[in-house]
Amino acid sequence: MLALGKRSGYEIKRFVDSSTRHFWAASYGQIYPELRGLESRGLVRGRPEPSGGRARMTYELTEEGNEALRTWLAADEEPLFELRDEGMLKLFFSDSLPERRIENIRAMRARQERKLLALRAIEPMASGGSTGPRLTLALGIEFTQWFIDWCDAAERRLADTDEKE
Repeated sequence: MLALGKRSGYEIKRFVDSSTRHFWAASYGQIYPELRGLESRGLVRGRPEPSGGRARMTYELTEEGNEALRTWLAADEEPLFELRDEGMLKLFFSDSLPERRIENIRAMRARQERKLLALRAIEPMASGGSTGPRLTLALGIEFTQWFIDWCDAAERRLADTDEKE
């Protein structure tokens, strides 16, 4: 986030909540310790910038921090993909309560439909922006639409199965 400009911990959290939280969330409890750790390693520099009588620290990347970012971006390691979805977890265990399976899938679809609306609301702001965030938003929209379509198809398959029994 600091590669996109200097920010306070609060500003980082707000920016995360309006951008990457759809695929990589962060809490204040993660952000502030991470900023302190990055600062102790010389990767970011914090400066006091009081605002409206409140103590406020803003951070920016150092040259070493920029180099660490470039090194991470260029790394050939397979990127981590981690998915935590309680709806999918409920679906996995749904054999214990099969009569709730369709309701669970409907709840998953409804959540994805709300997410799709939120992503579509960001689209106009991203249209003239940087390529990376624009591509990430497009991927998020297409993935979310796929999830909705999967839920629709799964519900139809389950309804067909129920009719045959």
